[in-house]
Amino acid sequence: MRDTIRFVHKGQIRELENIDPTQTVLNFLRYEAALTGTKEGCAEGDCGACTIVLGELDAEGQIRYQAVNACIQFMPMLDGKQLLTIEDLKHRDGVLHPVQQAMVNQSATQCGFCTPGFVMSLVAERLGRNSSVTVDINNVLAGNLCRCTGYGSILEAAREAADDETVDHITKELDQSVQLLKELQKDGSLTLNWKGRRFFAPKSCEELAELIATYPQATLLAGATDVGLWVTKQHRNLETVILVTRIDELKTIDMHKDGLTIGSAVTYSAAWEKLAEIYDDLGELVRRIASTQIRNSGTIGGNIANGSPIGDMPPALIALNATLNLQGKSGIRQIPLEDFFIEYGKQDLQEGEFVRSVSLPPANEKSLFRNYKISKRFDQDISALCGAFSLVIQYIVVEDIRICFGGMAGTPARAFNTENALKGKSWSMENIVTAMAAMDKDYTPLTDMRASSEYRLQTAQNLLKKFFIETTSPEVDTRVLEERNAQYA
Repeated sequence: MRDTIRFVHKGQIRELENIDPTQTVLNFLRYEAALTGTKEGCAEGDCGACTIVLGELDAEGQIRYQAVNACIQFMPMLDGKQLLTIEDLKHRDGVLHPVQQAMVNQSATQCGFCTPGFVMSLVAERLGRNSSVTVDINNVLAGNLCRCTGYGSILEAAREAADDETVDHITKELDQSVQLLKELQKDGSLTLNWKGRRFFAPKSCEELAELIATYPQATLLAGATDVGLWVTKQHRNLETVILVTRIDELKTIDMHKDGLTIGSAVTYSAAWEKLAEIYDDLGELVRRIASTQIRNSGTIGGNIANGSPIGDMPPALIALNATLNLQGKSGIRQIPLEDFFIEYGKQDLQEGEFVRSVSLPPANEKSLFRNYKISKRFDQDISALCGAFSLVIQYIVVEDIRICFGGMAGTPARAFNTENALKGKSWSMENIVTAMAAMDKDYTPLTDMRASSEYRLQTAQNLLKKFFIETTSPEVDTRVLEERNAQYA
């Protein structure tokens, strides 16, 4: 057990003691470390002005660099990682980092407030670049906002930096950084106590179960994309916090004969590729979730555990018949994911349990899946509603269909009446219209700032029609015809 935070910064291991466990990294940088290049814009992980880069050793012993929002990262979340800020980019001899130089060359700054965040996002992309992958700069920078509307020159700078093959000093010093991070891996579990407030970072599921049994009211923390706002916006004092992202067992992605199992501490970024392999629309859904910085921090398990009725991932997972694996001191309990959400703010978690993983069955070759997110902005916006449809059709007859919406009720919820109106019937517009009318019995959505009740219901009905149109395209009709011919061959 340790009571100090240890991380790599400026080529050495830093060790901090007597730290407020919910102090944000942003506030530490600005008010204690006097590193004011990192800016505060929104304090909720939305504008990207506070973007920093964190490096962490992966299973192969290589450093994985990612951009995150410092405004909602708590200081203990730096433990065991390498920290890079805007001040770390310029070499000791005064030579600018290639991204910085490109910003200068393209006159890509106006007021300059957002500039450090843009630079750090591009640096993270550069450090994590895979030459076999074509990066969409718009996706990389979707989490960085420029209030001076200077995007044109910033994008030009991004393209120039992408073409610049100069090896920066961070890359040159990579071996040294790896050795320092390996030294930190020898550290045991982290335990902080500051003015009666506690923070734990266990390294095994057994240790986590013991802590939850001892502190049943503790806040479980993964990416802090929600919990961070409890502190920065709601000004809550969290007495006991347990971080789950130091547990290797919860960070695994296992593709097996029974499907895909994703540990509860796996981030969206880490799961993106595997989810896209199962269904293209799952990959597209992840791309639409928040920003690069949030996807690098936020976890699928955390999104499930907090039970939000507008979480984007649960409707898709429910439509695909996912299973939730819950663990407590007595062992592991499996339930259908749809049964986990009881009512708004209430989930089926027994005393001492935590979300260990979520499992998806293998893709059914006969299944057609679509996911639709409706929001006011295409990128980095919360859904007004999110609908997922999984259809198994045999010779134009609906063998099975699962429909789930988020944003239509106090929890992610199946549309059972709508499904029953379609099962066993032909996949036709006439039956779709009947099923759309049945949706009135499934949902009574609320009106709020994102959408009215009437808008939500009508849009959900129209998404079913959209799903029908997309799945009766010529390509699908051809496949159905081929299957029918094969049956009678």
